[in-house]
Amino acid sequence: MQFHAAGTEGERVVPPRAPLSQAGRWQALLLSESRALLAGPPPLFQALSPRERELVLSHGRRRVLNRGRIRVFYNAPSGREITLAYWYPGNFVGGPDIFGPSVHLWSGVATNSSSVVQLPGKALRNLVMQIPALGIGLIEGLSFKGKCYSALVQMLGTRSVTDRLTHLLLHLTDAYGIKVPDGTLIGVAFTHADLAHMIGATRQWVTISLKRLQEQGVVVCRKSQIIVRRLDALSEMRGGG
Repeated sequence: MQFHAAGTEGERVVPPRAPLSQAGRWQALLLSESRALLAGPPPLFQALSPRERELVLSHGRRRVLNRGRIRVFYNAPSGREITLAYWYPGNFVGGPDIFGPSVHLWSGVATNSSSVVQLPGKALRNLVMQIPALGIGLIEGLSFKGKCYSALVQMLGTRSVTDRLTHLLLHLTDAYGIKVPDGTLIGVAFTHADLAHMIGATRQWVTISLKRLQEQGVVVCRKSQIIVRRLDALSEMRGGG
């Protein structure tokens, strides 16, 4: 298993691509309608004593992919991608097979510099037998990840792609909004491809949709920056919202 600045054995984490800006938030970023879920996963080491924490870390292998966030995604045989979540410092990346060497269906990539600790499945099993609080933390983390998958399936299955884009923009504005003269700047830079992967669309569709929103005066797009000028209009566009 590995955890970010604490992911999992069997999950592929590859070196970072071009760095994105960092907003300093430590919760997971995922497409969900549950505000409780958006608050982020419980800290894995929350209930561990300092001695127990050092014991766990002593069994891990540290890797520096640089500081930041890790995107977990599924790459279909067709080449299409869908993003589950972006994980931030303190999050545990990987699962559900945390004790075994199974190859996971979801992959991970550092979207900017990240530091991770990898714990072998066998060592992790032994640590759980010694430290009950660690086992509880892992159960809570896996429960949160199950909710992530459920939220993603619910969103993809019940909302149109237009609704999903609108919902995502509102979520990003709420999580990373910075007041600027033109409106509210989404303070983390996402490319059109990044947005497409989060809502199950194509980059071309996202580009066309953002252009349409810009023509309507709802947003302003400048390279990888998005400024929301009319939050009220964006809220009205969200289906069922």
